[in-house]
Amino acid sequence: MTGTVAVFSTASDLQQQVEQFLYHEAALLDAWRLDDWLALMHPDVEYRVPAPGSDHLDPRSTLQVIHDDHVRLRGRVTRLKSKHAHAESPHSRTLRLVTNVRVESGDGELLVHANFHVVRTRLGQLDHFLGTYRHVLVPAGESFLVRQRVATLVHGIVEAGGTVSIIL
Repeated sequence: MTGTVAVFSTASDLQQQVEQFLYHEAALLDAWRLDDWLALMHPDVEYRVPAPGSDHLDPRSTLQVIHDDHVRLRGRVTRLKSKHAHAESPHSRTLRLVTNVRVESGDGELLVHANFHVVRTRLGQLDHFLGTYRHVLVPAGESFLVRQRVATLVHGIVEAGGTVSIIL
């Protein structure tokens, strides 16, 4: 390992640190602390939700449900917090479960894979989003910043309730 990743004395320390980071990130989103969540994003972040079945294809030439950089992600957060965001006013209540976290290290950043189940309830409707995460994390002090987040659903958007107005 190189760079600041070397501060972890064992692989289990690194695993635990990454898991705690992902759990913290999920808790921020569930608590609707979107500005605090956005602060975990690297200035060069790429946040994607590929269309089902296209996660392995080049995002520049395939359909993406969401494909945001930091500026777009900040705009998304601003809109979600606004009373004019009709899809989220009142905002959804969510519960995120992050499991099966696997960490690969390399050249100063970490490639992290995990599974997720996001349950959303809003106005009496219950939606489920199931899928996998692929994160690229960059060490930042005692924690990390997200340089890339790809949330790949294992089902279609319609099966999840027809809209992805929340941050997966």
